[in-house]
Amino acid sequence: MPRRSWSLSVSEHDDELVQDELARELAEELKKLRVEDVIVNTLVHVSTIGYRNLGLTEDSRDEGDLEQTRLAIDTMQALVPVLEGFLPADLVGGFEEQIANLQLAYAKAAREADGS
Repeated sequence: MPRRSWSLSVSEHDDELVQDELARELAEELKKLRVEDVIVNTLVHVSTIGYRNLGLTEDSRDEGDLEQTRLAIDTMQALVPVLEGFLPADLVGGFEEQIANLQLAYAKAAREADGS
């Protein structure tokens, strides 16, 4: 029976070193990351998804899902006030304006869906 060698090959060793370095770099980046950064990023994504789910554009007409848009609005309304005091007032105000615009677009899409 041939003996198996359990030692790492050079390429496997290099792969482990690369993975270790990537893990260290990620850990360093996470140390710099602030909660408000994550919330802002989340709000941008939620807003984009909310608008897309309105189905108001030619590209998204078949993807309309007003429940998802309503969830996007509710999520933004819950998260934006949390950012007050952590972000500049104009940035918070920009998100509040996005909420208002999304609500108006939601109302229009809901009327169109009802055939009114």
